[in-house]
Amino acid sequence: MLLFVGFAIAQGIGSPSVPSGDVAKITNVPAEIGEISEKELERGVEQQAAQAKLKKMPAKDSKKYGELQEAALKEQIERVWITGQAEEMGIKVTDKQVEEELAQIKKQSFPSPAAYKKFLKEAKFTQEDVDVRVEQRVLVQAIQEQVNSEAPAPSKSEVEAYYDAEKGTLFTQKESRDVRLVLNKDKAKVEAAKKALDKDNSPASWKKVAQKYSSDPTSKAKGGLQKEISEEFLQEPLKKDIFEAATGELVGPVKYETNYLLLEVVKLNPAKVKSLGEVESQIEETLKSEKQQEFLGEFAREFESTWTSRTYCAGGFEIEHCANFKGTGHPKNAAAACYEANPKAPAKECPAPVTPNSPALPGSVTEQKPGGEPFPQRPIPESSTAEPGATTEVPTGAPPAETGE
Repeated sequence: MLLFVGFAIAQGIGSPSVPSGDVAKITNVPAEIGEISEKELERGVEQQAAQAKLKKMPAKDSKKYGELQEAALKEQIERVWITGQAEEMGIKVTDKQVEEELAQIKKQSFPSPAAYKKFLKEAKFTQEDVDVRVEQRVLVQAIQEQVNSEAPAPSKSEVEAYYDAEKGTLFTQKESRDVRLVLNKDKAKVEAAKKALDKDNSPASWKKVAQKYSSDPTSKAKGGLQKEISEEFLQEPLKKDIFEAATGELVGPVKYETNYLLLEVVKLNPAKVKSLGEVESQIEETLKSEKQQEFLGEFAREFESTWTSRTYCAGGFEIEHCANFKGTGHPKNAAAACYEANPKAPAKECPAPVTPNSPALPGSVTEQKPGGEPFPQRPIPESSTAEPGATTEVPTGAPPAETGE
């Protein structure tokens, strides 16, 4: 943005004056939408107050009024930005699209026409106000779709790299067991089930026994069969009883929480790694989504920078969306006491003066994790008691100090 502004000044363009009676002027858009009047802003403040459900309008010289005014101006400026960006991208919205979107909003948010009318009254909106906002919503969706469509597709090498990196976790189906079980709070019924199955544990017998003795609906319906039970989702003692039992062995009654169970492992399902062909489309969708998010983030940053450089505000109305805004350089949410030499009352919390770097562990940066794994912070060694001015040399390639954990 600074380069853009510097170029403009060098070319003799400078800051355009904001017309009398207006609070902001946005260039590179038609004049009828590029100038925001004081009257429009005042109406926007009323609508902001209505949204905040304030019982009465705060005084114009109050902090609250200033907050409402800034929110209203920000919303009105962004509305011009979106319209201008859509025009530059060749995006048009038809009346039919707006009508269809509004109809969908009404269907989802308003149970009756009376509820919609009540909303208009409470929000101090006219139907035209609503149409403008719905049009903006459609434009934003269209802009996002176009930006997403321009994001590069993942390459074959990126797909293969992702598969190799995640093969052992995401694409490995852990070993599991197919198990038949009878579950009941009554231990006597589970013992009766075991007695019957000791004589005959065929699938047909299990079906009868589960129907008679199990209180679990799923067990009753499927002859007691539960497929592909993984060890990671089990707690003791079930984990041991299921994964250490031999196939065909009746185990139980096992007390688990408030129930008793009778178990029989009927099938061992070994771990299986899915092939690249099986998951290729899934990986492509994941990478595509990640690229679109990254591409959209870059677009959003450039969008704000470009349109801020085209926006000028009248004196007393400058906000961060204005090219002629001069801030303090302090975070907006930081208490004033954070930057006062002798504050009357110390600030409870202040932001860090410098954004800390997050170095990555060597070798942890990959295409899937461009930020890598964070380098663990280690305490200063207790032996670091060198005299002032002395230096301590660290041999090249020395391993990092242990944390003692």
